[in-house]
Amino acid sequence: MKTLIEETLQQFAALMRDKTSSLLGYPINTSPSYRRLYRFLDYCLINLGDPFVPSSYRINAEQFEVEALQFVADLYKMPTSDFWGYLASGCTESNLYGIFLGRELYPDGLLYFSKDTHYSLSKIARLLKIKTVLINSQTSGEIDYSDLEKQLRQHRFQPAIINCNLGTTIKGAIDRVEKIVAILHRLKMKKYHLHCDAALFGMMLPFIKDAPRADFSLPIGSLAISAHKFIGTHMPCGITLARKALVKKIERPIEYIGTVDTTITGCRNGHTPLFLWYAIKTRGRDGFSREANSCVDNASYLAHRLKKIGWPYFLNPYSNIVLLKKPKSAIVKKWQLAVSQNWAHVVVMQSVTTKRIDEFVGDLHN
Repeated sequence: MKTLIEETLQQFAALMRDKTSSLLGYPINTSPSYRRLYRFLDYCLINLGDPFVPSSYRINAEQFEVEALQFVADLYKMPTSDFWGYLASGCTESNLYGIFLGRELYPDGLLYFSKDTHYSLSKIARLLKIKTVLINSQTSGEIDYSDLEKQLRQHRFQPAIINCNLGTTIKGAIDRVEKIVAILHRLKMKKYHLHCDAALFGMMLPFIKDAPRADFSLPIGSLAISAHKFIGTHMPCGITLARKALVKKIERPIEYIGTVDTTITGCRNGHTPLFLWYAIKTRGRDGFSREANSCVDNASYLAHRLKKIGWPYFLNPYSNIVLLKKPKSAIVKKWQLAVSQNWAHVVVMQSVTTKRIDEFVGDLHN
């Protein structure tokens, strides 16, 4: 006879299977399997302090954290001499860290971000007590460079902390880092910190042909990526990359843990580095490349199907996010669509096959 506990868990498992099979509105890769790693859930893996400086707590997965970070740093052409990073609780924490570095470098700096920026940036500004300058967005969701230049010129005697979106939340628009750098050079601004929010697109853009350039060969100070989105770690995880020279400015030695304090939270989940490392080792550059291009191709397929039935839509270049006119509430609920006013969007992840797209378009057309 089943116990109440087992019955509850079985019901929950069935519910999660059902909801996972109908997910279209959020950027989560539900495909990977990590069963080979389940044995490590028996251990209290905690990564403590700086991942590059061993602590006195030895039940950790810091070697996997560093190796995974190195893989991503290489994708973004990060100089070995200036490479640093850590795995955060999610991309909001990674964004917080990047903006925090900018604030510590320039305490009187102004934070610039566009109207299409993720809501976490406003929250981060409140937490860090940074004055903000809101920049207009183009219709595509990309930052309005004319307005950015106008606002920077108006405040050119104050340092600038600038958030660049490498894929906006709703429309999947990409702010061109090279254009922003050109504006800073044109205005002869030397005091600035560039942070890139690459939550979803961060593990896609390096593999997509002719995608906009955004790497550490440009004067980027920090970059944030969500590991649970495109990679699909099954647990929230933010990849934080930052130049070592900036991190050194906030580093503090902590005797109690036998290492240095350089992160936001101090103690961190030690299982997510293991999951991320496993994903990198089993899929590698070639696997991620195939997946990224498949997502973009399938997004184009969805756009084609929407066009065929006359359903209003919009798709940015290099994007797997298809914006479409908001359908009736039953369809929004069934497919777990994210809604913004009169629009919704589908995020075409690895599990969103052409078969699933056909089923969704069929619901729209009926």
